[in-house]
Amino acid sequence: MFDDARRQSASQLLNALQSRSMMVATAESCTGGLISALLTEVPGSSAVVERAYITYSNEAKMQCLGVPEEMLRTHGAVSEEVARAMATGALANAAAQAAISVTGIAGPGGETPGKPVGLGHIAAALAGHATAHRECRFGDIGRAEVRMATVDAAIELLMAQLQALDP
Repeated sequence: MFDDARRQSASQLLNALQSRSMMVATAESCTGGLISALLTEVPGSSAVVERAYITYSNEAKMQCLGVPEEMLRTHGAVSEEVARAMATGALANAAAQAAISVTGIAGPGGETPGKPVGLGHIAAALAGHATAHRECRFGDIGRAEVRMATVDAAIELLMAQLQALDP
């Protein structure tokens, strides 16, 4: 399902989490579970992956992750604010010390003014640390490609957060 490079990056992330005795939770919208699928593709991932939320609808984002309705109304589901709230909500509702969230527009269609197809917002939360955010603009490169590029960027962001902990 995933190529060797992606499995290798997932394995490196899981090793980095395990070496810090950290569990991870994912909160996914536009990727629909691909991040958790990639992580659990790695043998031994059950020692690190705590749970996954697929919160495709706004209702799910509110119910499962505690994203405020007003935030969704004001900023839209595809926004930095919502990505950050999804990550911190996953962290707060899981027995995990790390969380990654993604929300975006994979296309085709779905764009709104200022929010084109290929836009993604990713957030990584570590217990006791500031939540990191990355905005990605992949362009209208195709639905599958946007989703996989978002998975790659999410893995990279959480790995960067973990590496920032090192002296």
